[in-house]
Amino acid sequence: MPTPPAPDADLVRRLLADQFPQWAGLPLSPVVPGGSDHALFRLGEELQVRLPRGEWAAGQAQKDRRWLPRIAGHLPLPIPSPLAVGEPAFGYPWRWSVTHWLPGETARHDGLADSVATAVQTAGFLSALQHLPPPSALLPGPHFDLESSDLRTRDASTRAAIAAVEGTFDQRALTATWDAAMEATGWEGDPVWFHGDFHVGNLLTVDGRLSAVIDFGGLGVGDPSCDLVIAYTLLDEKTRPAFREALAVDDATWARGRGWALSTGLNAYTNYAHVNPHVAKATTYQITQALL
Repeated sequence: MPTPPAPDADLVRRLLADQFPQWAGLPLSPVVPGGSDHALFRLGEELQVRLPRGEWAAGQAQKDRRWLPRIAGHLPLPIPSPLAVGEPAFGYPWRWSVTHWLPGETARHDGLADSVATAVQTAGFLSALQHLPPPSALLPGPHFDLESSDLRTRDASTRAAIAAVEGTFDQRALTATWDAAMEATGWEGDPVWFHGDFHVGNLLTVDGRLSAVIDFGGLGVGDPSCDLVIAYTLLDEKTRPAFREALAVDDATWARGRGWALSTGLNAYTNYAHVNPHVAKATTYQITQALL
């Protein structure tokens, strides 16, 4: 298979002129550094173009268009608003999208105006998400595009990652935390909605206050413990109790959520920390927090 063309500004302009000429004349600039799954381009003052970087993100444009308009009105923070889905063209093999631009900076644990208020607000967003009507009430099925979450499928890879970071992190503490997650009982409630990739990189802030939640590629229904990763990427040991109380998380779910934080942090650290200082710093914080 030929290598797809790089999703650069020239390709975006060609795609827009071909499929959405009403926007083709607007100023276009890349969003740097962009996302790990999508190349992002600001289009005029109010729009954004998102192009998948690979096959793993290829279905998100359709998924966003299908679900985000149906859940946005139930949530207390703005989320992306898809306007159009473009088709493959000019050698670029995946569907892409045009959405409204959401202003803000990527959230940082050390850049919050009020950490406790943010912890409670974050819990409020997740609570609203979990209390959405079931998918069948929003759109007739089937719903094959909604993810499910099962922490146990990550057992072998997480233990391999623990072995790989010997000498960098406390392996005994890592193993004990992971064992506790594996021993915790599974989700016993009805399946509920979860974001699926809920960490600082997918939250925006304005003046240190949460302004939007983005990137719903992992949106799904099942065990919501995967979204507790935010407690270890945005919060700290002083603010996590307020978050947990506001969300009313039971012990088993909390243990699984801590496992998700540890597993995803280790995965990113072992794969990218050696080539990306930002990832190294962020995942070191995440892993360290999961051990507290």
